Parts: sequence; C-alpha cells; structure tokens
Amino acid sequence: MSSKMRNKVQKKFNMRGYKLKMEALTEILGFVARFPDAEDEALDLLLDELHNVSLKSSILDKEPVQRVVALLLEAEAAVEESPTTSGHGSAASASALRIIDAFDFPKFRYDAIKKLFHKYSGKLPIYGDAPAKVTLYRDRFMLLFQRLSRDPHFSRPVFDSDMSDYGTCQISPIQSLVGHRGKRWVMGLISQLEDGHFYLEDLTAAVEVDLSNAISFYRPVNIWPSKITTGFFVENTIVLAEGEMLMDGIFQLKTCGFPPLEDREKSLAMLAGIDFFGGGSLTKEEMVRLAELESGAVNDMFVILSDVWLDHEETMEKLEIILNGYENENVVPSLFVFMGNFSSHPCNLSFSSYSSIRSNFGRLGKMIADHQRLKENSRFLFIPGPDDIGPSHALPRCSLPKYITEEFQNHIPNAVFMSNPCRIRFYTQEIVFLRGDMLYKMRRSCLMPPLTEETSDPFEHLVATIVHQSHLCPLPLSIQPIIWNFDHCLHLYPTPQTIVLGDRSEQKAFKYTGVTCFNPGSFSNDFTFVAYRPCSQEVELSAV
Repeated sequence: MSSKMRNKVQKKFNMRGYKLKMEALTEILGFVARFPDAEDEALDLLLDELHNVSLKSSILDKEPVQRVVALLLEAEAAVEESPTTSGHGSAASASALRIIDAFDFPKFRYDAIKKLFHKYSGKLPIYGDAPAKVTLYRDRFMLLFQRLSRDPHFSRPVFDSDMSDYGTCQISPIQSLVGHRGKRWVMGLISQLEDGHFYLEDLTAAVEVDLSNAISFYRPVNIWPSKITTGFFVENTIVLAEGEMLMDGIFQLKTCGFPPLEDREKSLAMLAGIDFFGGGSLTKEEMVRLAELESGAVNDMFVILSDVWLDHEETMEKLEIILNGYENENVVPSLFVFMGNFSSHPCNLSFSSYSSIRSNFGRLGKMIADHQRLKENSRFLFIPGPDDIGPSHALPRCSLPKYITEEFQNHIPNAVFMSNPCRIRFYTQEIVFLRGDMLYKMRRSCLMPPLTEETSDPFEHLVATIVHQSHLCPLPLSIQPIIWNFDHCLHLYPTPQTIVLGDRSEQKAFKYTGVTCFNPGSFSNDFTFVAYRPCSQEVELSAV
C-alpha cells in the first residue's frame, strides 16, 4: 500500500477524532486494498460503522477495527449471495448516514474580543456548578449577538454619518440606558427576576420592562424589506426591542422581535471549517463528492414515527401494516426512526413494570425480523420520549438503558439507540431530531399572544421561535429543565436543513426560511407518521 494511501487514512481518522496504532492502521489498509476502485467509499463506510461501536478510547488498536472489518466483509458476502435484493440503494446510504448522540456534540464558546469560536476540550460533568448556569445564558446570548453583529441593518456605518441614511439601528448596551432619553434599540433576554416583574438582561445590566404597549416586530419599508411577526415570546427568549427609558427607571417597549436570521452559507463561511454539528469536518473535495452521491440518492427515504406505544395492541397492529407495506416496495426505506414515548404509562416513580417494556421491545424486534428485506437493508433508530425510562426529565436525555433494549437487539443487532435530541448527517444534509411536546409548553408559557398577520398556525409560530433563537428549547428551566453543561446540545447553529419535532399535537409540516420542519404526529393516538426524502427535502404526511 502506497504512502499516499497511508497518509489519507491517517488524515481521515484524525478528522473524525481517532488516533491509530500501527496494528490498527495495518488492518485498515488491508481492508481498503480489497476495493481498488472504491477506496474512499470503503474508508468512509469503515469510519461510519466504527462510530456505532462502543470504544474505550479514541486511540484505536487492532481489536475494534478487526471486529468492524469482519462485519463489513460478512455483509458484503451476504449481498453477493443475494444479488437480486431490491434494496440496492441502502448499501450506499449506510456509508453516508452518520447518527450522532447528543453527549458527543462538540462544544464551542465565542470569544468577543478575538471574534472567534474556541472548542471546549475538557470533560464536561453532568452535574454543573453554579457558574455553569450563568454560562448557559451567556453562551446563548453571545451566539445570537455575534450573528447579529454581521447583519447590515444593525451594523454601525464605517464613517461618522447619519444612521438613518443607512437604514441601520445601533444596539445600545442596557447599562447605557441610565440617564438617556429618547428611543433606543437593545438586545436582551426576557427574565422574571421578581414575581410579576419582567426584565431585559444583557451582559452589562438588567432593566425592568413594561410589556403592556409592546407590539411584535414591525419593519418599516425604509429600514427592512419585510416584517417578522411570527413567534412565541416566552421567558428566556432573546429579543431585540425598541423603547424609551422612563423617569421611574422602567424601559417602555414599543416594538419587540427576535434577532434576524443569517443564511446557512454565510454562517458556514464565517466558521471556516469548524464542525458545530458533530459529524466530522469535511474538506471541499469530500463535500463535492458527497453532493454528487446525494444527487443519485433520490429514492432514499426515512420513515419517522413518534409516540409509539409498544404496550398498545392497536398501535402494534398498525405498525405491522406499515412494515408489511414497505417490505413489498421496490426500494425499502434507508432508515426507520421510532421516537418515544414507548409506553402508554409514564415511567415515573410509581412505575414498576420495566420487564414488560423489555419484553415489548423484544416483541417489536421479532416483528421487524420477520420482514427480511427491512432487516437486511434498513437501519432502525430509537429516540426516547419525555416520559420514557431515564434518570430525569432534563434535556438532553440519554439513550434507553441496555436492559430495556437487549431483547430487541438480539433480533436486530444493527439497531441504534440514541439520545434525545440527536442529529443525523446524510450525505450533505444535516437533520436534527427532538421529542419534547414543545408546542404545548410554548403556548402555556407565552407572555403575549402572537400576532396573526402572517399566520395563525401555532406550529408555524413554534418553528419561527426555535429557528430565530437558534435553540431547540428556549423555555424557562422551571418548565423544561436542561443539563447546564450540555445546553449546547440544543443549539441550532448553523441552521440545519431539517428539524424534526416529535410532538403529541396535530401532524404538521412547514418550510421556514429554507429550513424544513415537521411533526410526524402521535402515532398511537391518530396513527400518523411521515415519509421523508432527505435529498429533496420532500415531506409526505401519512397515516394508516
């Protein structure tokens, strides 16, 4: 094997965070040598499969590599024995599909002085100290502030001149409001420091605000080409507000809205190769190659179900109908995503039937194993719901415990059990999954009724809120607890192409500023699900 290939292997593994021992490198080179016409594809497939293996260290020795190579060669032999398999698209999809657990997401912090993001390299404890809670809000604020600083409407002109000539609005620190009269623009986080008294906070100070006369963002034609009126304004959301400081020290709001969005391409250009998503940094050549492969993967499809009660007989009957239907399709789905809850009864302190959930998962595994084409050519991803088994209701939630899933994995060994939320990179597409009943919580926590000038659909308001906030759950921690040190797992920056919000509410799909968002609905209540084609971002709302 040439030194060029040896260097390529080491470079690719370094980009994924792995270090290779000599025995592991020799094993990898031997595997790649089996595919002289598809060395890059073989290497990518090996990397993707290694990600699904439980590793003790990022320094790889021979044993785990040998185990994955054996599985891949066994799968290749099985395909050669049955060349008539019509799920031919799934083999290519397996090498392009990367599923990322929330606790593996990289964490970055913004340096306002150097105007750079720095990766946090230390080990994050689950139980954070008091400063970790402060850092949670600081990181959210700085993430949006650095994005806002590039918006031309909120940028200071280079030369001293009349701001109105440029249609810009200068953001004032809250600390500077004291002693100044007239209207000012500020950016701050809505908080309730005293019961019934709301404040806007930034990194300099906090000021009490009067929301009684506030209206949602209105963009005059001479400043902005359009208006933003959609969204839920709740505690912990970060807003831009125009108002005036009154004599009693209260900031009287006139207009209030979310920070403007930034194009994904502009964010990626600014990040200059930083991997916020967690799927590994890709070179321009690799992105071009993946885009070419993606253009030929138009038949790849994800089937997504939420609220799948395994102890509900009618749910299992409807699920078998879906599996039977896709078993007989020409091209089977690349991925089935099952989102919790997986039990009709909340797994709280009074719940004691854990063995029944384990056996129900075993029953599901046997049901899937009876569909041979699906078992061989599809992958199965499981994401826990808010009432499933777990240490707490805080986000992110860890994957389902091995005791519960063991019987299922005896039937379907390649099933993947991930955290809530989790992420998927499919070729160049980035997809985020959250199961959280967000719509109900947002509507109950809203401080002012959302305006209906642009839409009266609550789901569209929810989508606008999380996209503008670049956060999956901008709710008060008292309503939805979040592990302080892992709040970055809920960030949406740069904005992904697709966001899947598993919710008990009505099935919906909405495309907002280029981001495809949908809720597959509650399968156990109304038997709805979604068939999604990631390459074309086509959402098919389905029901049994």
